[in-house]
Amino acid sequence: MSDSINSKIGAIEWRDLTVEHAKDVAGFYQSVVGWKAEPVSMGDYDDYNMNLADDGETVAGVCHARGDNAGLPAQWMMYVRVANVAQSVAAVKNLGGKVISGPNSFGGDTYYVINDPAGAVLTIFSKAL
Repeated sequence: MSDSINSKIGAIEWRDLTVEHAKDVAGFYQSVVGWKAEPVSMGDYDDYNMNLADDGETVAGVCHARGDNAGLPAQWMMYVRVANVAQSVAAVKNLGGKVISGPNSFGGDTYYVINDPAGAVLTIFSKAL
């Protein structure tokens, strides 16, 4: 997330799909939209970067529902940069949302998976504070 070229507050910096069987679903998207799946080692299993066929640009990920993603329903997840994730989490709670998981860390960022008051899921993150 933190290596994205777009680091503006409120920007969607990443998107990935969380599913039980990432390899099968990555193959589905290769066939349906033409992405090329590139394995990314997660230790004892692989998740997948989904790359554009013509230039190899990574545009999304397909992840197993394991590790930090364990227990998440199958869904496309957006990752949105916020100025201060601790303050945003306080606002989530004050405004009727819920924290599903977090704090978690990745690449110098701290992130939380949240539900908004309607139940939709989103990941919010900022530089580790």
